[in-house]
Amino acid sequence: MVTREEVRAGAFTRIYDPTVGADRPWYINDHTVVRDDTGRWHLFGITHPEPADPFHEVEFAHATAQELRGRWTKRAPALTVAAAYGETHLWAPHVIYSGGRYFMFYAGGGPDRTRAAINLATSPDLFRWTRSPSGPLFRDGYDARDPMVLRIGEKWVLYYCATSAPQGGHHVVAYRLSTDLHHWGERHIAYTDPTVGTDAGNTESPFVMRHNGSWYLFIGPRPGYVGTDVFRSDSPFRFRIGDKVGHIAAHAAELVHDGQRWWITHAGWGQGGVHLAPLTFPRPRSITGVPR
Repeated sequence: MVTREEVRAGAFTRIYDPTVGADRPWYINDHTVVRDDTGRWHLFGITHPEPADPFHEVEFAHATAQELRGRWTKRAPALTVAAAYGETHLWAPHVIYSGGRYFMFYAGGGPDRTRAAINLATSPDLFRWTRSPSGPLFRDGYDARDPMVLRIGEKWVLYYCATSAPQGGHHVVAYRLSTDLHHWGERHIAYTDPTVGTDAGNTESPFVMRHNGSWYLFIGPRPGYVGTDVFRSDSPFRFRIGDKVGHIAAHAAELVHDGQRWWITHAGWGQGGVHLAPLTFPRPRSITGVPR
């Protein structure tokens, strides 16, 4: 039996400030961190001058570092919005590596927010990116966004936030399955929140991972802008409101493993860049409370 203990984060330290070298403050919002085959770290994320202007976020920041905690070097934007491709903005990149290439999944928007596009670009080196020639992977609403991809068993799983119906409804974490990262099946629901609406909701930035035999879902902002809730389940496809096991003062949180331990990030509008903190999980315990 596993006791219920909270997932916790240590103190956050700023690791990257996008304002360095600019003539006015910039922000990083939803982002991703990935390590290349040489060991160098890459950060990609939504970026724009302050103040917040989400529907004019039209490029992805790119920075690199030899060590996760810095020093980070600003690079040229990884992607800029392509109107001819149907994009109206660039939101929430997530990058993985498979079969000798890097895959960047991101939200490209579109004129109809009930049919927002989830797009794909690929790269051989994390610097040169090419959009999928076949167009969006799929469309969903309301403002389907914040994709996160994970390999589970024989299939890839793409989690993202949306609403229970494309026109609005309960805020949800949806998912789709694939065998090749290019073709994705029908929508399923991993988590349904009691709250309802359209626009931004409290199931943004979903991140799913496994640790000590349990599955964890991180989502936010909850209840305010700087807040991420953590849910635990025995299945990566079913989380419930009663599964909450932690709350972390972070926005657009991503989890990163450096080969030794887990870290959690924090960024967003008015947050001064990207911050990093160590993450701790409960240890499995016996029914008597003695560590296994």
